[in-house]
Amino acid sequence: MSGALQVELDVADRDVRLALRIEPGETVALLGPNGAGKSTLLGVVAGALRDGASRVALGDRSLADGTTWVAPYDRGIGLLAQDALLFPHLSVAANVAFGPQAHGVRRAEARRLAEAWLERVGCTDLRRRKPGQLSGGQAQRVAIARALAADPAVLLLDEPMAALDVDARPALRQLLREVLRDRTAVIATHDVLDALLLADRVVVLEGGRVVEDGPTTEVLARPRSAFAARVAGLNLVAGQWASGVLVGERSVSGSAHDGLVDGDDAVAAFRPSAVSVYAEAPAGSPRNAWPVTVTAIEPSADQIRVLAGRLSALVTPQAAAELRLAPGSEVVFVVKANEVEIYPR
Repeated sequence: MSGALQVELDVADRDVRLALRIEPGETVALLGPNGAGKSTLLGVVAGALRDGASRVALGDRSLADGTTWVAPYDRGIGLLAQDALLFPHLSVAANVAFGPQAHGVRRAEARRLAEAWLERVGCTDLRRRKPGQLSGGQAQRVAIARALAADPAVLLLDEPMAALDVDARPALRQLLREVLRDRTAVIATHDVLDALLLADRVVVLEGGRVVEDGPTTEVLARPRSAFAARVAGLNLVAGQWASGVLVGERSVSGSAHDGLVDGDDAVAAFRPSAVSVYAEAPAGSPRNAWPVTVTAIEPSADQIRVLAGRLSALVTPQAAAELRLAPGSEVVFVVKANEVEIYPR
């Protein structure tokens, strides 16, 4: 560990002014709408954005202030962007070995580190491929290995799931849960699931200012800002893990995180936007189809939030009208299993 990461931003042309301290080993999720200042913060910390009025320090070492500016490659900070940005002319193994070699590690040792990290992220069989031969999920896994092989003191992740298909996201979240467990990290994201599953703490930005800051469960359970309240409305279903299904008030199938064994207390999480609403059960008997009674109808931006006890769905006004939704309506909520993440409670 290299001490706490301390950031004081004063980027006048982007109207971003905030202060933040991240303790060693802590993972912090930055939530906020577009233009809130998340990418500006990461850019200043990584050294990709140079601003004389801002200050960045890692432990006792100043990385940026009025007189000091340390180049990005010498900061001990790794940045994982939305796109993997692998070197197209190098093999996967050479991409991962690049960081250690750039920091003076001998070639043989860099290759050993690359092999170890490729095994850790489940990409050993891809070592000889070029980036153009990888899927989006594979490329992002290799990018994680490349970032961590350089052994950064702090890892910055800028919307790490944004470029991935929904089917690839659960596996990558599981990988990040494992590799970030004992690391200092900052994750900029729009996705409340990233915060819930990966972060110890949530910082909400709006208009270039910190408007909320606290433990993840506390901020999401009792949001105080408009943005946090809007994104915190995840559906959460508690129960016990049994034979590949969460069993509780209702049975739920989904993408389970490693380590769950029968009898474990667990929670299934999915977004209201992932819930489809039907007048009656659809053909094909999807695994997650639950008859519910509508308890309330609420406007939500340009959509309608349909509440059924502790569950909610988002539908268009047209769909609400066609289904004649109203309190007391009997409908069926349907959620695809690949939209559900199940993790230890």
